[in-house]
Amino acid sequence: MVGQLSLLGIAVTAAAATSQDSDWEPIGLVVLLAVLAMVSDALTIETKGQRLSGSFIALVLAMAFLGPAPAVAIALMTICVDTVRTRPPLQYALNNAATYAVFPLIGGLIARGAVSAGVPVHDVAYGFVVFGIYVFTNLLNFALIAIGFRLIVGHSVVGQVRRILVPLLPSEGAAATLVLAFSLAYVFLGLGALAVAVIALIAFQFLTRALLLSQDRAEELESRTTELASLQVGVLAALVQTLSLRDKMTARHSAAVARYSRAIARAIGSSEEQQELVHTAGLLHDIGKFIFPDRILFADRRLSEEDWEIVKRHPAQGARVVGKVAGYGPVAEIIRCHHERIDGKGYPRGLGGEEIPLLSRMISIADTYDVMTARDSYRDPVSQDEAITELRRVSGTQLDGELVEVFIRLLQESGVGFQHTTDADFEAELNIDARARAFAG
Repeated sequence: MVGQLSLLGIAVTAAAATSQDSDWEPIGLVVLLAVLAMVSDALTIETKGQRLSGSFIALVLAMAFLGPAPAVAIALMTICVDTVRTRPPLQYALNNAATYAVFPLIGGLIARGAVSAGVPVHDVAYGFVVFGIYVFTNLLNFALIAIGFRLIVGHSVVGQVRRILVPLLPSEGAAATLVLAFSLAYVFLGLGALAVAVIALIAFQFLTRALLLSQDRAEELESRTTELASLQVGVLAALVQTLSLRDKMTARHSAAVARYSRAIARAIGSSEEQQELVHTAGLLHDIGKFIFPDRILFADRRLSEEDWEIVKRHPAQGARVVGKVAGYGPVAEIIRCHHERIDGKGYPRGLGGEEIPLLSRMISIADTYDVMTARDSYRDPVSQDEAITELRRVSGTQLDGELVEVFIRLLQESGVGFQHTTDADFEAELNIDARARAFAG
């Protein structure tokens, strides 16, 4: 810290000793560069290893067109404002202050030396001198900061070059070119042109920073939305998995109904969204069976009237559970209606015909077919031909006749099916990760 204070004191003293009245003229340029340095530093953009700021450009222009003293003064004002804004530890603040006093002093002396050596300020050649000063003082700035970090916290200078300097080279190269353009604008077009360029740079920084912040927030929101979707879908998938632990046949049946229902929706030209909706509803359509006591769930006899009343409650109970999850309202409504009948004799509400949601009608067909043909059912399965005969028998009364014919064509022509005797097809239909991403979208 003593070394930092000493370096700061020497640099400030040297800047004061070399100061000339002409260094502070025109005063408009001093004010313009001071504003650019401080405002642009406050709007610094850092993204993906790149940095965009006009503050260093302002300091180099001050070194080249004002002199060492104004450049040091503007640099120290900038770093003071930054220190108040970011509140770094004292050692870091002193290191920054010493650095921001030294490199503007040296850059200003180099510019003054170039003019004394005969390079006219109002010439293209001087623009390239300014370009060189930018490159040199930028490297000097980095070296002083890196050495400070090496002394304070022991970070390797070589490591800092690889980690910090190298990724910044593209943006710093672009900034050096911008310095050349700004210096030529001032030399040939005057203070007004430079002022316009400075305003444009600040506006560009402000808008770009706002855009990047907006993108960052959008990415954060998307990430949180995906996490929430994963949680919500995970809860429902856990219900299916839990149902599987209690009754593997019902869980596999639900996966089969999901597959068949999606196939019907695809065959009639439903949108991808509708296909996903009916698939999800198929997976969850029997969630309400959690309310069944074992005597009903595993019954091998005709149900009593009391038990049958419990059975008829499971669509509404399932819809109530699923409806609690944000975004699953449409799924809940499909589940609620999957035991309604075309002739109005179904449950729980006695809807009929077109009153029954289209996707619920698809699930009714898939449900009926799989109950008849499943190899792990509690009742003896029937053949596909026998099941098709039964589907046609109840077509137009229990089931939607047009959709029944669509499903029969699928069975006969595309060979759609489900393997009940292993968990492979069950896990494929559940597919939690893909479902979470789709729900987040």
